[in-house]
Amino acid sequence: MPCWFIYLVEENKNILAPMVKAGTLPLRLLALRYGADLVYCEELIDWKLLRSVRRENALLGTVDFIDESDGSVVFRTCDSEKSRVVLQLGTCNADRALQVAKKLENDVAAIDINMGCPKEFSLKGGMGAALLTQPEKVKNIITTLVKGCTLPITAKIRLLPKPEDTLAFCKMLQACGVAAIGVHGRTKEQRPRHANNNEAIAALAKELDVPVIANGGSKEIETHEDIDKFRVACGVNSVMLARVALWNVSIFRKEGALPLDEVIVEYLKLAVQYDSSVGNTKYCVQSMLRELQESPRGKLFLAAQSVQGICSLWGLGDFCSKMQEERRNACNGVGEEKPETIEGERMAKRRKHEHIEVVSSDVTALPVVFQRGIYVNRDAELPKTRLLMWSRQNNFKQPVYTTTQVEKLFCSVIEVDNVKYSSSYWEKNKRFAEQGAALAALIILGLEPKEKALKDGSLLSSD
Repeated sequence: MPCWFIYLVEENKNILAPMVKAGTLPLRLLALRYGADLVYCEELIDWKLLRSVRRENALLGTVDFIDESDGSVVFRTCDSEKSRVVLQLGTCNADRALQVAKKLENDVAAIDINMGCPKEFSLKGGMGAALLTQPEKVKNIITTLVKGCTLPITAKIRLLPKPEDTLAFCKMLQACGVAAIGVHGRTKEQRPRHANNNEAIAALAKELDVPVIANGGSKEIETHEDIDKFRVACGVNSVMLARVALWNVSIFRKEGALPLDEVIVEYLKLAVQYDSSVGNTKYCVQSMLRELQESPRGKLFLAAQSVQGICSLWGLGDFCSKMQEERRNACNGVGEEKPETIEGERMAKRRKHEHIEVVSSDVTALPVVFQRGIYVNRDAELPKTRLLMWSRQNNFKQPVYTTTQVEKLFCSVIEVDNVKYSSSYWEKNKRFAEQGAALAALIILGLEPKEKALKDGSLLSSD
């Protein structure tokens, strides 16, 4: 295996653990910026990567693996992390695992097989912790990868109920040629409320020749110095941080953690720069806020429906608008299709329904998204309320809404004074779809300044 990888996991290194929905490019890059030595991406399932298409995204400076069935980004990476990002793979099939490894071996530093996830999705699919009781299958997967792939192969496991069974499993992994073994110090039945078994990790590290990476110590880590205490308690050289790093990723700084607001601002800048979906962005910030979700700003954040809306709460509204406008201009300037960006989690889903003629030729539409957080404690200013009051003042009939549902998304058309308006943006429920249509009407009628809607993220394009 490459000597650089052995060095990385043998010489007191601190690593960002794989975390579902959190371990995407912005958090990984921020962890590296603050001092992490390696970063794992969130677990990615083999068949999702196999049906994806590799594309170089010149606008973002990234390499994207795109699911062409819905246009979503399965995995996004860039040169800044290429030598230090580990792809964690969810698989139960050696052939599929090898196909994925060959497909991505020029874009990542190593591949880790997830053998520790206790979630029902992984277990039912025969992946994650389900592999702990299938040593022959594991042996086939690891051996196939080690022989067929140029990258270092690692495994991340949980403890088995009996220490001797865990040791036997790890020695089997070692014999198959893994470069390192990440060990979460809990069984698949245990949860974060249970104490991490540091002693069990130490016993494994003492018996194994390959590096052991200790994981599961978030409850006992509050400062950077605590990372070293956890390292010593587990008898290992390298430590992998999950929840504590998600709460404040600047835990990796040797100089000490930074104020949370400063970390959130830096994270949001990267989220905008690399066009993170609103779902992933919101999940990460929500995890950082923790109990602060109940603060006034926290409540506004929870109601936000776009990255633009979230950014505005931390003084980055203009930054987000400028970045998005620059991208639109760059696309228009070269006369090509918009590259793979996902401004809002629902945009990819919306593309599935573009062939449906919901918004007909007699409807004037704008790409408007309704953000409930803008109107907290201001119900009188909700678009539907404003449009209703305006109609009454002008002696028009009450606005009429017609809403169409396709799968789990909604599009509404509003008729005001015999003219129809709509948002071309599909919403997650009927109520939001009607508010979006009303807001589109307000903008078109000149009752809501277009500049304001662009700034707060309600209007996605000025075209």
